[in-house]
Amino acid sequence: MTNIKRNISFLCIAFLLVNLSLAQKMYQIHQDNVNPSKLMQYESTAKKFLEACKEHKVQTSWAAATTNDMKYLYITPMENFAELDKSPFADMSKAMGEDFGKMFEDFDKCYDSHSDYIIALDETLTYMPDGISMTQEGQNYRKWFYMYYKPENGGKLREGMKAVKDLFTSKNSPEHYRVYSSAFGCPESFYLVAISYKDEIDAATKSKANEKLLGTYEERWEVFSKVMNNIDRMEEYTGEMRPDLAYSPN
Repeated sequence: MTNIKRNISFLCIAFLLVNLSLAQKMYQIHQDNVNPSKLMQYESTAKKFLEACKEHKVQTSWAAATTNDMKYLYITPMENFAELDKSPFADMSKAMGEDFGKMFEDFDKCYDSHSDYIIALDETLTYMPDGISMTQEGQNYRKWFYMYYKPENGGKLREGMKAVKDLFTSKNSPEHYRVYSSAFGCPESFYLVAISYKDEIDAATKSKANEKLLGTYEERWEVFSKVMNNIDRMEEYTGEMRPDLAYSPN
């Protein structure tokens, strides 16, 4: 019986892996939780690492972002899970020798923890009628909303998020957003809603105008409650994309 359960579990995981890789665009996230006192030291090390990657023409790419609580996020697109087996820095490490290890020692002095995990873009829930893109020119300011939920509430939450998208679509809302779902390496289930703006003032102005566009508080709550009633908690962060820390070999 134990072997049967184990085989069923393996098949379920394999099915999930295949469907994730086929149905959704995935991103591997490396997150550094930088200590406030080490912020400038971290920035200096990150830029040295970036220049070394350019010099050695490392064959990978990433976008970079920072949050208001000093998390640094490096976002690498994935075509499939086989990419996790690649070692894009192997040649660079060999060429640099001890200097390569020294850079990572300098990184380690700047934080007490870091992590790697995968999220998946959910195009069905995303509202970007002009075309889906993680970055938009001139709009590097970000708001991120993490909505954590119990797996048993996942179906109802998804229905609620579809209802929100339908509301935005029916009102032709100019406030576009992307939705990502937690995947492998995430200790909790969540949806992440990311919204792009020019700056903090643009965010406040657009958000206020959008509230008015969507209707009265009672009208908005009738829809948004379908989301709020099915999550355990929500965390909001602000921050910005960091093109100066992003990398692409092309």
